[in-house]
Amino acid sequence: MFRSMGCAMAFAMAAVPAHAQDAAQLKQLQQRVERLEAQTKARGQSAFNPDISLILQGTAASLQRDPETYQITGFAPSGGEVGPPRRGLSLAESELVMSGNVDPYFAGKLVAALTPEDELEVEEAFFSTLALGRGLTLKGGRFLSGIGYQNEIHQHAWDFQDAPLAYKVFLGGRLNDDGLQLRWLAPTDFFLELGTEAGRGRSFPATDPNKNGAGAWSLFAHVGGDGWRAGLSYLRVKPNERAFEDIDALGGATTQAFSGTSRLWIADVVVKWRDLKLQGEYFRRRESGDLAFDDSAGSGAFGALTDAYGSTQSGWYAQAAYRVLPQWRAGYRYDRLEHGDVSNGIVDNGLGPTAADFPLLMTEHNPTRQTVMVDWSPTEFSRVRLQVAQDKSRAGVTDGQIVLQYILSLGAHGAHSF
Repeated sequence: MFRSMGCAMAFAMAAVPAHAQDAAQLKQLQQRVERLEAQTKARGQSAFNPDISLILQGTAASLQRDPETYQITGFAPSGGEVGPPRRGLSLAESELVMSGNVDPYFAGKLVAALTPEDELEVEEAFFSTLALGRGLTLKGGRFLSGIGYQNEIHQHAWDFQDAPLAYKVFLGGRLNDDGLQLRWLAPTDFFLELGTEAGRGRSFPATDPNKNGAGAWSLFAHVGGDGWRAGLSYLRVKPNERAFEDIDALGGATTQAFSGTSRLWIADVVVKWRDLKLQGEYFRRRESGDLAFDDSAGSGAFGALTDAYGSTQSGWYAQAAYRVLPQWRAGYRYDRLEHGDVSNGIVDNGLGPTAADFPLLMTEHNPTRQTVMVDWSPTEFSRVRLQVAQDKSRAGVTDGQIVLQYILSLGAHGAHSF
């Protein structure tokens, strides 16, 4: 009996410190939970504050030819930002970016461009869904189109100071529209996405139609793997009186306007291997419709005329950028446009203006350009680039271009796509 009582007392005495230890551990666990709840609450409050960043850019340019006279002969002017920067020192386009999650279902982003002309432009302002599921994402508002490769990349993240000639001719530099985009990311071991867009058609190659419904339609598909990506894209618009000015054979001013259907196909490929990046895109455009010609404001020799018009034109570029040192890169790009086949009913009927009265459209010129660059990035937030180009966009004219560019990034800025 005494033996049993002794065992019971020994057990009770051992249980006391064990119980005290459990109580201490429970208190520590409770304190950890309280700290985690406080941190979660703080994150929830800050989640309503968007990430804000500012991109500052500027250039110093030395050009052989006056940038005010810049044109790409053999192709209709796009009206976009296609020319080289102005001579001397200049503030380039800067960007104010705000982005964040609205709630568990939507995210939003605003990109406001501050132009050298002291104007504020909305480059992007869109929402995107976060919880559609099944690999689907819906985007709505104003956004850079998903066609091609470089179109979705903001200018400060390009490997060269300016866009390739094909982007300038066929998309006015780049395509951003007001509309809806639906993407589907396939549940595969490799990267595969399909997308479609319905847009207003607010800018070139469309003409911002005043009608209900969409004015621009596009489709794109991208596939990729470890260190590479390829894609095919299609854009269809129906411009109405897409006008531009030209000079006839007598030196008088003319106005020309195209109305009809414009179809554009793009094939793109990007390869990244160690410190080397290879990038190329091929564009092919086919347009059919009517062309209006009016020289009333100039020589007045023929007045206003309209006849059938059709063209099949193409262009491509290939570029390479190589990181020669941890903070230094060097790159080379070659651009070429093909004037292709152009049918102008006003000229073909032989009763009025000749091809000489349509120097921009009818001159059989295949523009080319060669560009080399070297840039230095001391950190991920700053870059200084020297770019030298031999530009033969104008028929019979070679323009030597030297541009020094700086890019500075302030604040939180999201990662760019592949």
